[in-house]
Amino acid sequence: MTNALEYNSERSQLIIPEYGRHIQKMVEHAVAIEDDEERNKVAKSIISVMGNMNPHLRDVADFQHKLWDQLFIISDFKLDVESPFPKPVPEKLAEHPEPLGYPQNFPKYRFYGNNIKRMIDEAKKYEEGPLKEALVLAIANHMKKSFLNWNRETVDDEVIFEHLRELSDGALNLKNSDEDLTDSSNLIRGKKKYKNTPKRSGGRGKPRKRH
Repeated sequence: MTNALEYNSERSQLIIPEYGRHIQKMVEHAVAIEDDEERNKVAKSIISVMGNMNPHLRDVADFQHKLWDQLFIISDFKLDVESPFPKPVPEKLAEHPEPLGYPQNFPKYRFYGNNIKRMIDEAKKYEEGPLKEALVLAIANHMKKSFLNWNRETVDDEVIFEHLRELSDGALNLKNSDEDLTDSSNLIRGKKKYKNTPKRSGGRGKPRKRH
């Protein structure tokens, strides 16, 4: 008796690898069944097996719909059975989704982070007045702190004001104001708090005084 070996190069490509080759072979078998009633019966059995392989998705909305869609996809849309859901269209699945826009519009200033850009966009919507002035100044101080954490130990306020103007498309401009941002040493003090603290040797604590 001769056992026929099936090499990987001879196997059909797995269309949905998550289900494995045995499911794909079951689907290929169902496609080849000539009797309509038997083919529908086998298709429902395959759906049942596929569902048992994903028990954590049973409560997900449209779970059965997803299974039937996947069944048709695995069959390369060759399976002719009665489905409780509309049969998926190959051309629709082949469509590429619209590319998502990146929130960071100024990659050269990525060290400020996207939250800063969102805060700036919100500040632009505020009416002119003390509240907006306080918010813009707070944003500028946060920008200065982010700049110092990323870049160096000091920076001129004019640099931050220019970045703020650029990120706000010219809407927020502190370049001609009399405002001063928080001193650099105070903004980065937290980083150096424990830098030069001497370590105690051996954990013995302070030496005793002699009498």
